[in-house]
Amino acid sequence: MSTIQTMQIVDQDENGVDRAFRRDVLDGLSQPQKAIPARWLYDDAGSQLFEDITQVREYYPTRAETEILERYGAEFRDTIGTGRAVVEFGSGSSVKTPLLLEAIDPAAYVPLDISGDFLRAAAADLQQRFPDLPVHPVEADFMREVDLPGAVRDLPKLGFFPGSTIGNMVPRTATDLLRSMRQTMLDGAEASGENKPLLLIGMDLIKDIETLEAAYDDKEGVTAQFNLNLARRINRELGGTIPVEQMRHEARWNDGLARVEMHLVAEKPLDFSVAGRDFSMDKGETIHTENSHKFTDRSSNLLLLAGGWTPTRRWLDEAGRFSLILAEAAVPRNAP
Repeated sequence: MSTIQTMQIVDQDENGVDRAFRRDVLDGLSQPQKAIPARWLYDDAGSQLFEDITQVREYYPTRAETEILERYGAEFRDTIGTGRAVVEFGSGSSVKTPLLLEAIDPAAYVPLDISGDFLRAAAADLQQRFPDLPVHPVEADFMREVDLPGAVRDLPKLGFFPGSTIGNMVPRTATDLLRSMRQTMLDGAEASGENKPLLLIGMDLIKDIETLEAAYDDKEGVTAQFNLNLARRINRELGGTIPVEQMRHEARWNDGLARVEMHLVAEKPLDFSVAGRDFSMDKGETIHTENSHKFTDRSSNLLLLAGGWTPTRRWLDEAGRFSLILAEAAVPRNAP
């Protein structure tokens, strides 16, 4: 019952190079603080490395979120109801998704992901586990509004955005994403009534710095390889000459911005080229590759409200490390 909706999302040049990837890398390496958007970490190799990260001891978010899904399945069913189309944004391997699907008995499942091969493999695995559930994988950049398959357009929808991926974005980008999610799921639906779109979203919580930094710098070095894979991807796809062996991974807590930052640090002065352009880095200079913002109840509520969603329920793991928040599409209003 699975169907594949193919979407043309990659704008490639005559040599098959993703123009957006090249533009973001060249622009980012030209900045005083070199920085590359975190979404480029997730090629097929990066997506698999991230799945490996979720299994390391220090990375608590996956275990905490899984605990919530396992413990509160009955509450999810009572609160969300059955018969919705579950639209998962950035589905990855859909490790946590079966727990939700088992709890709420959906009418369909629509995983969205930019990594097509990874998406289709994960969707096929999920289809085997739920043979009677219509599965409609959509290869798409979920950072923008997505046209959902016609088969689910008129169904009530539940957006699922686990893993605190929203924390990877600066507030402006996170707000834009939440708004585009709302528009994606409003197609064929209304922002009022009992069938208004819902969103179940994971947000990691502020805690002690040692725990936070360790979660992004595990002793096995899996996160380091995930970060360094970006440099390898640049070399492979953009003809880069970045000396990967002369760079190291670093995770640091930025208290003023309430986030863990990932950087690639030059261990000596470096000269390299990317797509025919020359760059240099001083010893200790970094390429900023990812943020992971952490939240309080108030800051998570404010972000959701700014993105057009009204929080209605919140669940925490037993240790209070992580939250899953249910929100409903807000009705637009122009006055207090």
